[in-house]
Amino acid sequence: MTNTPLLEISVESLASAIAAERGGANRIELCAYLAVGGVTPSEQLMRDTRAAVKLPIFAMIRPRDESFVYSASELAQMRSEIALAKSCGMDGIVLGILHRDNTINVEQARKLVELARPLPVTFHRAFDETPDLPTALESVISTGATRILTSGGKPNALEGASVLANLVRVANCRIKILPGGGINPTNLREVVSLSGAPEFHSGLGSTLPYGQSSSSTFESAVRQLARLLSPL
Repeated sequence: MTNTPLLEISVESLASAIAAERGGANRIELCAYLAVGGVTPSEQLMRDTRAAVKLPIFAMIRPRDESFVYSASELAQMRSEIALAKSCGMDGIVLGILHRDNTINVEQARKLVELARPLPVTFHRAFDETPDLPTALESVISTGATRILTSGGKPNALEGASVLANLVRVANCRIKILPGGGINPTNLREVVSLSGAPEFHSGLGSTLPYGQSSSSTFESAVRQLARLLSPL
């Protein structure tokens, strides 16, 4: 029996979260300001979404956009935001921290992963900024994170599909590889086939402008993705 790949949808509003659940998503990544890659959602958005949606919700923990190098005060803010996300009933955390040379900041990331426990942690696409993905893979594994959201270091997951397949192979079930970046109904099947990953992530930003589509349009697009994944 073939396992159906999991579909994670990133959203920045309560309406989109509800639409994603109705469309057949399996998990939600909850953020604010997806146009800049997503930052930490507000307490109100976390609480409202938790009350309205039964799906697992992973909250983005990112104090600002731009680089993934954080000051001591920003790291303190991230610790507070993780505690808040846990108190709001989130099911997982999404974060990423780099050194100035764009290598993984293992020490600080590990501390945040430990703070997030027992919630699982996804290391987000800061991973794609690193200069050596196989080395970065081992670094992220050492932090205790449970999955990596990545486009294979390329502009989108389709272009990075061969790299993603290699990451899946090298990870060898030690961590999950979650392809994301530009995934939409026109390319999902190809990314699935080429990467061999067990889970896939989309915010549908390559086909629907963030915050500008109706709930029904967003729900329909999520349903297209879900149908393409089931059965495979």
